[in-house]
Amino acid sequence: MRENRVSTWLYRHPKSRLAMLLSAPLTWLAVAYLGSLATMIFSAFWSVDSFTGNIVHQLTLTNFRILFSQSVYGVIAVRSLGIALFVTIVDALIAIPIAFFMAKVLSPKLRNFAVVIIILPLWASYLVKAYAWRTMFSDSGVLAWFFKPFHIATPGYGLFATAITLCYLWLPYMILPIYAGLERLPDSLLEASSDLGASAGKTFRRVIIPMIYPSIIAGSLFTFSLTLGDYIVVKIVGGKSQLMANVVYDNVGTAGNLPFAAAAALFPIIVILGYLTFVRRSGALENF
Repeated sequence: MRENRVSTWLYRHPKSRLAMLLSAPLTWLAVAYLGSLATMIFSAFWSVDSFTGNIVHQLTLTNFRILFSQSVYGVIAVRSLGIALFVTIVDALIAIPIAFFMAKVLSPKLRNFAVVIIILPLWASYLVKAYAWRTMFSDSGVLAWFFKPFHIATPGYGLFATAITLCYLWLPYMILPIYAGLERLPDSLLEASSDLGASAGKTFRRVIIPMIYPSIIAGSLFTFSLTLGDYIVVKIVGGKSQLMANVVYDNVGTAGNLPFAAAAALFPIIVILGYLTFVRRSGALENF
């Protein structure tokens, strides 16, 4: 009798039925994610025995003292933030006109085709795209061939190559949210702005940008966080430069110092949490 009542209640409340079905996998995901994150944070306070190489399970602030006392890690942290901001700003400047052209200029059929073109690079291998840019930045690559008649030296491998490669890799993640925001923007607002005498530039600044601001923030969350966590591109086209993600990778693989790697990994987590707090206070998340 009780089972019949429960079945009847679930049938009459489909949202509750869906919530019950999803509760188990969501709970498992939360436990696995939060559990691994808590383990990483806790292990940041451990240390490694310099003689045996074994992990010493005693709480200590040694890893954080090293991170804050040695200036090289401060330089790497500032460099990582600078690259992340550069990639986010450049991708936004490129994505806004592309998304506007897709949403407001192209016909619906061509619009769908353009979306496919934007998504298409995401189907290619990450390493293939990164090594393609390595070939372009090499001394015998496309850039060297293009600049040779002008007697201009190519930038080669380094921070510039890293930033440009990351801009290319994460650009679709910026275009798609902005395109979705522009597609929901009524054309009547643009027509009303034009009828009131506003120029195209003023309409863009006063109408379009404020309306798609949440979409820009959504895209920036992708580009900013993905750049902070990337270490492969630096290995391929970064030359001798390092980012904070490389410090984590090197201490996990080469040095075998897992506690120090966990302490260094807290940097991007804290930065992303700070960025999310800033975005929340700005009110952008309320408009998603």
